[in-house]
Amino acid sequence: MARLASGDGPHGLLHPNFIGAGATLLMAACATDVMYLRTSIVQWASFSAWLISTGLVLALLAAAVLIIDLVTGRAGRISWARFLLVAAAALLSVLNVFVHSRDAWTSVVPQGIGLSAVVTILLLIAAVGGWRVTTEGRVATRVRT
Repeated sequence: MARLASGDGPHGLLHPNFIGAGATLLMAACATDVMYLRTSIVQWASFSAWLISTGLVLALLAAAVLIIDLVTGRAGRISWARFLLVAAAALLSVLNVFVHSRDAWTSVVPQGIGLSAVVTILLLIAAVGGWRVTTEGRVATRVRT
């Protein structure tokens, strides 16, 4: 006997994993900014720049995987509120990586830590419902029982 399975299992959404990983790195940059503010050890500023850069690479991968989810039918309609929160965080992070490319103290204080805090708040709001920016699609597959 066969039944139809929805979007879970091997056909589940792929983009939430990439969004969550990138968001974790972007939020960690806020913590390293605070450490730099408290200690003035330049390595913390370097960590922030690395975390933001890597978070942005994962954000780019998340966008590509989101497109794959949409094209293959794994994802349903886009939840525009969540999508805009995550997109705003990514765009602010692009600005933030340029701020963090400055020399030492000015790379973090005051604009860098402010941008990192805003990005963290946006991502925490987006994370309330999980890292999906779409509704779950209906990929029908035959499952033998």
